[in-house]
Parts: sequence; structure tokens; C-alpha cells
Amino acid sequence: MSPEQARTEAFCRRFGLKMPVLLAPMAGASPPSLSIAAMNAGSIGACGAVLMQPAEMIAWADEVRTGGHGPYQINLWIPDPPPRRDQAHEAQVRAFLERFGPAVPATAGDATPPDFSAQCEALLAIKPPIVSSIMGLYPSAFVARLKRAGIAWFANVSTVAEARAAEAAGADVVAAQGMEAGGHRGCFDAAQAERQLVGLLALVPAVVDAVKIPVVATGGIGDARGVAAVLLLGASAAQMGTALLRTPEAKLNPAWADALARTAPEDTMLTRAFSGRAGRSIATDYVRAAAAHEAPPAPYPVQRGLSAAMRREADKVGDVQRMQAWAGQSARLARAEPAGRVLRDIWDGARKLLGWSAD
Repeated sequence: MSPEQARTEAFCRRFGLKMPVLLAPMAGASPPSLSIAAMNAGSIGACGAVLMQPAEMIAWADEVRTGGHGPYQINLWIPDPPPRRDQAHEAQVRAFLERFGPAVPATAGDATPPDFSAQCEALLAIKPPIVSSIMGLYPSAFVARLKRAGIAWFANVSTVAEARAAEAAGADVVAAQGMEAGGHRGCFDAAQAERQLVGLLALVPAVVDAVKIPVVATGGIGDARGVAAVLLLGASAAQMGTALLRTPEAKLNPAWADALARTAPEDTMLTRAFSGRAGRSIATDYVRAAAAHEAPPAPYPVQRGLSAAMRREADKVGDVQRMQAWAGQSARLARAEPAGRVLRDIWDGARKLLGWSAD
């Protein structure tokens, strides 16, 4: 058995997996049905819970545990410092947004995410096998409580320095996220998100060499070739999000799902125009216009509140040009087939490319 295969099999044994191909936690795109399909295929369930109230988190976990057989993770977004407000600038942003959607009330930017402390308490009450983090690290006191509860911590990182910091803080695993990833970039420092753009093929071996804990590779992995590549580079597992968004279990808005099938790598852009935090989206009319507009987006989470009315209307009428249509650079590889079949096919294909025998 090769060292790569031994490392991967050890990771799967540790976390109760049948394959080292993981479902990524995606805020707003983590219905229980997708996690149940992934878990029953031998992968992992995953929930991006940044916008969920504690009761919603508990309900999600209850449904997943009832229908799925296997491990799952719940991901929280480490809060940013309070944003600096600029009413004159926000008025410019509101006027721009009104070109694409309904009128934006002056109070729209006051919207805030759910209480982080309450979400953390919900995690401890749920006691999932795994919790994960993005945009920073859990406070040390909470990490100690996770350890006492026997809950593993996967820390999402986007640089070598962040990976080292996560290991020092007690993370059990780091998920190294390349710049190709769809949705929000997991940079600890929001101001560095567009400056520290590291591709996955450069990031994974650098992180593997820098830390002693297992590394999960994520960002732009869309098929068996990507999985095989990152396992050879030293990752213990691969994680995919966009690649599973066209599956029926993802329950994505059809306009978004159909657009993914037409999206080449160069048809995506990093943008702050939806939330105020950098994320990779399909390069829609709105995203391109926002990039060219004289008034930059407001900071997170102010921009999320300001853009909410436009996003709701776009979802209602199925207009992908105004929709928050996150997409990784391998979006066109996503398949409109059952999630379990997609995961099994990708892992079977990767195993053949690697020359590894089936279990």
C-alpha cells in the first residue's frame, strides 16, 4: 500500500467514512436531503449554518440523523469585527442596487447575522461528530469545550499561515481552500481576501508540509481527476461543493443550476457585491456592474442586508443575472444526477486513476 493510500484510509477510519470525498458545507445550499444522500453514499453530511438560528440548526441535525447513516459536520462563520458605517456611501450603494431590484430601505444595512454565542451553544447541544469553522478560529474556551465533548474541529484555511495558526489553536484537521472555490473565501482577514489568492495545487502541498494534522483539499475540485491530484499532493481527503449543486438533492433554484452547466472557469469572478465579503460567483450582469461601479460594496454584513431585497426578488422570478449564484471555477463539471451516484462515481474514478484497489 502506498503512503498516499495509507494516509487516506487512516482518515476514513478515523471519521467513519467509506470514501475520502466530502460534501462541503455551503451556507444557503445545505438542505438535509443533500447531506442525507452524501452520508448514505459513504461520504459526510455538511451544513453551512452562518445564517441559521439555533432552533434551525437543531432541526437540520435532527432530520439528517433520522435519514442519514454516517458522520456530518456543521460549519460556523467566525464573526468579523463590527463594520464601520458610512451613511453617505450606503446611500450610493442603495441607489445602485435599486437599478437591479426593489427599493432598499435606509435601515436594510442594519440587519445582523444570528448570535454567534447562541449558535456555539447549539453546536454543543447537537454534538455533531464534526464542527468546522470559516473566516477565523473558534475562541480557545469554546475549543476546550469541543474537546471535552469529543467533537472534532475542521478549520477552513486559505494560506499556510492560517493553517499553522489553526493547528496551534487545536484544530484536528485543516481544510485548505484554494482561490478556485465557489462562494465565500475563508480568509481570516477580510482585507486580504483579494491579495492572498493561492491556487489549490500550490496551497495543498505547502500546507501539508507546514502542519502535522490531516489536510482536506477544497476549492475547484469537480471530478475524479481533481480528487486524485490532491490526494497525490498530500491531502487526506477532497471536499466538493459546486460539483454537487446540480444534483436533485441540492434543491437549487433551476436558473442557478442551469447556469452552472454553462460556466467556464473564466466565467466566474470574485465579488463583494452580495455580502461585503469576497466570494466567487458566476460573472452575472449584476456582478460585472458592481465591479465597474464607482461606489464599492459596503462591508460585511451591511452589504448582505442592502442586497437582500434584490436577491429575494431574483430567486422568486428565477433571474440568475441578479441572483447570488456562487460558483467554483470547475462549475461546468457539475452533474445533474443523484448525489450519491455522483460521489460514488467520482471516488471510483479517482481510485482507478491512482491504481488503488477497491475495499
